[in-house]
Amino acid sequence: MDGSTALKDTPLLLFQRFGRKPVLFSTMFLQAVTPLIQAASISWVMFCILNFMRGIGQASNYTVSIILGSEILRKTARVTYTVLGHSGGFGIGYALLPLLAHFIQGWRMLLVASAIPPLVMLVMWWGIPESPRWLLQKGRVEEAELIIRKAAKMNRVPAPEVIFRTGESLELMKNKHEEKRVYTYIDLMRTTNMRNITIIAVFLWMSLTIVYYGLSLNTSNLNGNPYLNCFFSAAIDLVMYVAIWLMINCVPRPTLLFCTMMFCGTMLLIILLVPEDKHGLFLIFALVGRMGSVAAYTFIWVFFTELIPTVVRNMGLGIAATFSRIAMIMCPYIIYMGGYSKILPYIFFSAISIGAAAVSMLLRDTRNRKLPDLISEVQPLRTCC
Repeated sequence: MDGSTALKDTPLLLFQRFGRKPVLFSTMFLQAVTPLIQAASISWVMFCILNFMRGIGQASNYTVSIILGSEILRKTARVTYTVLGHSGGFGIGYALLPLLAHFIQGWRMLLVASAIPPLVMLVMWWGIPESPRWLLQKGRVEEAELIIRKAAKMNRVPAPEVIFRTGESLELMKNKHEEKRVYTYIDLMRTTNMRNITIIAVFLWMSLTIVYYGLSLNTSNLNGNPYLNCFFSAAIDLVMYVAIWLMINCVPRPTLLFCTMMFCGTMLLIILLVPEDKHGLFLIFALVGRMGSVAAYTFIWVFFTELIPTVVRNMGLGIAATFSRIAMIMCPYIIYMGGYSKILPYIFFSAISIGAAAVSMLLRDTRNRKLPDLISEVQPLRTCC
């Protein structure tokens, strides 16, 4: 276990109190510095402590960057950023990792190479603004207006003289006393609608993580070159990012999540019919089934960013992602079941996928809706009637 699980939510608490941008770049700085020091480790204990700290930075930065981008960009750009920009960047890094590991045999130099991207990205401090939505929720209307005017100037679009009129400002800042208070994790369970969304988010995140990382880690158990298997796995991810981006605005959100997880579960069930000596077919169905989990894991960030309101969005996504890391710890033990029978892990992953698909149909569609700001704006679950 590394810092991506334990203490992962500590930066996210600061994220709500001090803003999106400071935490984004402080965790990015942590990602840049820790591997450089880690490369000079003189003991296993030192290596593990630094790896723990690096995990905190990586996991927190991943969540923070999605939330900040989603709150800054308009609806169409938000989806493109999350699916192609954010997840696509993750996929490119995933594809480069086995290539770098193949050519850079020493682990110390591989750590140094991994520190270069966050170091380069630190210069974006002067180009990335704070979230206007967060500023409005904190009552800092003038700062939010200034950011919007700068954006309009950069895009050569005339900004209105008054961006937030009196009536609109009152609407944005309604229940002002409630918004000024500090929100806690208790608020995720305070109302029925918010509680339902939180519980389903935790369940789906844990399920998708077990399947996604379980199938990813299990590539080492497949026949063939492990570097090539990992690279092909990453290439499939990139293809699925494009596919999900093309479908995301054409299909209702719950239906898309249901179909991707059901597809994954079905493909993994078909593996039961493949003789264990047919390694080629085994590999094909495993990678094809993984395509569904990749699509669902990418899409769930978009979906729950639109379901969870601004005032608790960082905590809602943070707690779901934290439980997903706990689920990730279970993945190696599930994979070890393959020592008794090669198909046992796939049976487990298939059952989880199909169960998650069924639960996803309880959620409301969020297409063409504005991001909710208050807990009172959270919609109830769908019913069978």
